[in-house]
Amino acid sequence: TITFQHERHLATMVRMSVLADALKTLNNAEKAGKRQVLIRPCSKVIVKYLQVMQKHGYIGEFEIVDDHRSGKVVIDLIGRINKCGVISPRFDLKLGQIEQWTSNLLPSRQFGYIVMTTSLGIMDHEEARRKSTGGKILGFFY
Repeated sequence: TITFQHERHLATMVRMSVLADALKTLNNAEKAGKRQVLIRPCSKVIVKYLQVMQKHGYIGEFEIVDDHRSGKVVIDLIGRINKCGVISPRFDLKLGQIEQWTSNLLPSRQFGYIVMTTSLGIMDHEEARRKSTGGKILGFFY
C-alpha cells in the first residue's frame, strides 16, 4: 500500500492576489446587504484603493486593524457599490486609451471609476486625466 503524506498540503488555497480577494469579499458583502465587512490580509495597495472609493462616496469609514501580521481592514458599507473588481494582468494605460477602457468596463460615462497606479500614486482615471498621466490599470468600481 502507498501512503500519501503530502495530501493535507493540497487542501490549502493559495492566495494569488490580495487585492482581487479583498474586492471580491467587498462585492459579496455588498450583495448580501451587510453593513460592515472585514478584509484580511491588508496591503498598502488595498488601503489606497479604498481611499479612492471613499473619496467618491462608495464606502463609508474604514479602520485598519494592526494585528502584527498582515493586518485587517474593517469597512463600513453604505450600499452604493454595484460592482468592484480587479483587472489582471495590470495592463498599461496610456492617456489616450483611458476613454476606451472606461467605455469597455463601466456602465455609463456618468458614474463609475477605473483605478490605476501611476508614477504619481494610485488614483482614479479622471484624476489621471487631469494630471495628464498614464499608468497601469488596477481595477474598477461603480
